[in-house]
Amino acid sequence: MPPAPDPERPPVWISIASFVSSFDRFVVSPILVLVAATFEVSVGQAVAIASGYYLAYGLCQPLWGALSDRFGRVRLMQGALVGAGIAGLVSAAAPNLITLVVVRVVAGAFFGAIVPTSLTYVGDTVSATHRQRALSDLMAAMAVGTALAAAAAGITGQLAGWRVVFAVPAVVALVSAWGLRALAEPPRSATGGVAASFRAALSNRWVIVVGVLVFVEGGLVLGVLTLLAPALQAQGVDAARAGLAAAAYGIAVLLSSQVLKALTRRVPRWALMAIGGVALTLGYAIATMSVSVPTIIGIVVTLGITWAFLHTSLQTWATSIVPEARGTVVACFAASLFIGSSVAAVVAGPAADHDQWHILFTVCAITAAVLTVACVIAYRAYAAREPEPAAAGIATDV
Repeated sequence: MPPAPDPERPPVWISIASFVSSFDRFVVSPILVLVAATFEVSVGQAVAIASGYYLAYGLCQPLWGALSDRFGRVRLMQGALVGAGIAGLVSAAAPNLITLVVVRVVAGAFFGAIVPTSLTYVGDTVSATHRQRALSDLMAAMAVGTALAAAAAGITGQLAGWRVVFAVPAVVALVSAWGLRALAEPPRSATGGVAASFRAALSNRWVIVVGVLVFVEGGLVLGVLTLLAPALQAQGVDAARAGLAAAAYGIAVLLSSQVLKALTRRVPRWALMAIGGVALTLGYAIATMSVSVPTIIGIVVTLGITWAFLHTSLQTWATSIVPEARGTVVACFAASLFIGSSVAAVVAGPAADHDQWHILFTVCAITAAVLTVACVIAYRAYAAREPEPAAAGIATDV
């Protein structure tokens, strides 16, 4: 019989699976220019390998969530990791941009199952008292994946070519699928099937509210993050240095998540959201002045703070709304996040092609300010009507 999960930490193979999913998602930014050069297309066209990945990643989330509610978290992650690994290996051998876009869409669809299912696994196995702390640890694993992806993709792409960049996470995904066999399935509440899970999730207005908020956040954080390395490369910075600058995001998430763990029991969740939102707004406001290595690193660091404070708070909120359909709710949450990032990458693509970074960052700063206010107001309204139990380990709003 497999050992029971640590009540304050996710199991190591869950963290590794989340790590590789995050790694694969972020390797593309530093190599967009290299891919564009290989296939003789513009960066705006090459962005399709990122936007297509994010779109598939997001659109498949509700299906994965409902299937995990029906068939089990661990079993679903194993199958998805095998599919993602195969798609990653095919990506490394793609002969043209169209083929690469198609197989990256497939990889995104499969990798899309991992993070929301791992979050749901934590929701199933970790008590409310320790849940945000456990989610912070999971975020830390993802942050390490993000940091290594951004740094290693730029350096590896420069030295060995972008194809190697896609092959590495594919192999790790296959190894992770093997490692997960040691985990037992956590108990799940009976929901009456896939349709019942969706009805339970989508009939709750707070699920819709959180979905809209995270859609905007996804665009501001993940969508624009994809274009920050190309922004530096447009100023003459090589792929390796651009990747290292983007790696500051993962480091910022890692450090901020540890600060968050210390604050969780003492600071109300709406205040944590405000900290993340203000950081996001300030980062983009500063970046309107110029595009350089220091200002891009500044944006990247504030995006990391935002992800740790604002996103983790929204995520913990989502795991608590409809416990009997938690997998479906979290998957819908992730769907909104990555659809938002895909839409933002497509909308911002022309700005990247025309070097209109000042306009892009100005719009982002204004939108971030509005998002911050909306998150605080919405969560305070939710907490006033449906307060979480004191055992949740999170300060209340009163």
